[in-house]
Amino acid sequence: MSANLFNAAATGDTNQIRALLQGGADCNSRNTDGATLLMLAAGAGHLEVVKALIKLGADVNATDPLGWTALMKALYNHELNRGFPEIVSALIDAGADIETQIGYGTRPLMLAAGYGEAGVIDALLKAGADVRAKNEGGRTALMMAKDKDYVEVINQLHEAELELSDDLSCGSRTPPGVNVVTFMKNPDH
Repeated sequence: MSANLFNAAATGDTNQIRALLQGGADCNSRNTDGATLLMLAAGAGHLEVVKALIKLGADVNATDPLGWTALMKALYNHELNRGFPEIVSALIDAGADIETQIGYGTRPLMLAAGYGEAGVIDALLKAGADVRAKNEGGRTALMMAKDKDYVEVINQLHEAELELSDDLSCGSRTPPGVNVVTFMKNPDH
């Protein structure tokens, strides 16, 4: 039964998943690599299976042996050459930790920036991902996007950083509600 269960998750067979789980299978089962059903479905882009597993109680923050979660698996699929923003949003809505870390302190936003996934980054930023977080090497998501020249992602992350600066002032020289960047861009001051 477990081979059928993992195959159903990886191929997006929602009906098979429901039938097997109603027959007593564990929604948090792991394959021999330590991946959960939710990780397999999220990484393959199967939104309906992800939603069904969440509804049935799958642990959205379970980790594989490398520390990867279903959220991280949904950030980018190398075979399909894309990420899955709608799955990322569904996992976040179900309580996925957007600041979880894998090796060297790498977070989901950093991974998405390194993959150039603008839609995924938008979902993470809307959920409050820390755009200024640094990994153990002192690198941010913006730096990772710049490494690969992902212009759209660079602009997204730069804008998110500027929004965080909206409350900054430059002593008594900056009018209330005007950030330093806006103040410095204005030649009339």
